[in-house]
Amino acid sequence: MSHTMKSVFLGSFIHSKRLDELEYLHDTAVFVDEKGVIVAIEKDCDLKNAEETICPKLGWSRSDVTIRTAEPGQFFFPGFIDTHIHASQFPNAGIFGKTTLLDWLNTYTFPMEASLSSLPKARQVYTRCIQRTLSHGTTTASYYATTAVASTNLLADICLSLGQRAFIGRCCMDTTLSPSYYRDASPASALADTRATIAHCASIDPSRALITPILTPRFAPSCSSELMHGLGALHRETNLPIQTHVSENTSEIALVAEMFPASRHYTGVYDDHGLLTEKTVLAHAVHLGEDEVQLIVARKAKISHCPASNSAITSGTARVRWLLDRGVEVGLGTDMSGGYSPSILEAVRQASLVSRHVAMGGDEKAKLSIEEVLYLGTKGGARVLGLDGKI
Repeated sequence: MSHTMKSVFLGSFIHSKRLDELEYLHDTAVFVDEKGVIVAIEKDCDLKNAEETICPKLGWSRSDVTIRTAEPGQFFFPGFIDTHIHASQFPNAGIFGKTTLLDWLNTYTFPMEASLSSLPKARQVYTRCIQRTLSHGTTTASYYATTAVASTNLLADICLSLGQRAFIGRCCMDTTLSPSYYRDASPASALADTRATIAHCASIDPSRALITPILTPRFAPSCSSELMHGLGALHRETNLPIQTHVSENTSEIALVAEMFPASRHYTGVYDDHGLLTEKTVLAHAVHLGEDEVQLIVARKAKISHCPASNSAITSGTARVRWLLDRGVEVGLGTDMSGGYSPSILEAVRQASLVSRHVAMGGDEKAKLSIEEVLYLGTKGGARVLGLDGKI
């Protein structure tokens, strides 16, 4: 992304150095070039030193620099990364009632998503969603859109225009689990429409500075084996990332076992179709077995922990410490609108609380510290989305 001016940020900074460590920097200046790249960090640096010493050393003219100084009591913090969010469900945030996953999809979710084939409505919903997530500090989001190509492409356009880094997923879903009014006509049409969105993203942001298409089989029960094999082949062709759901709800897991009896478990369904890779983001992972986690680690796949959603639609309590101890990369997702809030900071809070509920079940070690949950919402999310070292 091209910036018009260089920037200097002055004040206190807090950021995650590693999973269990926050670094606090006071009286510090961070220098950012016109491409948005941090080129210098100077401790014990005031405004005069920044203007008269560091800027000239960098070859910067004062007239080309915007200086932003934190007010007393303020501090700078990295942007949050939402590794799992349904932009198309934004109007439904907070609506879950007494439902669980499968009836929630049919009662609230599918009708809302289908309605976004209307481009004026899609523009309104997506603009509000992106503005709201940006207002909560989400600078990167991995979005699920809908099956409609035009409105999915519109989501990419709006993210680019508003300056939010985004992964844009056109939902693939061709089985009768989805209603007749809202599903792909065939595996071939789903793949063709996915290619159309990939091409659109490439046309508006060829370098993927902000916009990256992401292959999105909604979840195994909504996809035929033929469609998932096709998406696996498309991944091998394009090396694009993949996002889907896994082991969110016990009824869902039973349905997967019924639909895919040849696979050893839910995670194995994705592996059998070439969809479990180091670029795969698996949302929820509430009820994984030990052998599934071993397979995830072997394939270097990643997990998006969605604590607000898991609680709201009573899916369960994911064992994040257990996943981390086994070497799984974990980030946080709002999973709006299963999750009631578009804020990753709220997901941070809920991740802390949910870990304590796991601990109350007898595993005291399950508790996540504040340092750890903030890491999951920032640097952990970057690693999950393959952005570590880039942002």
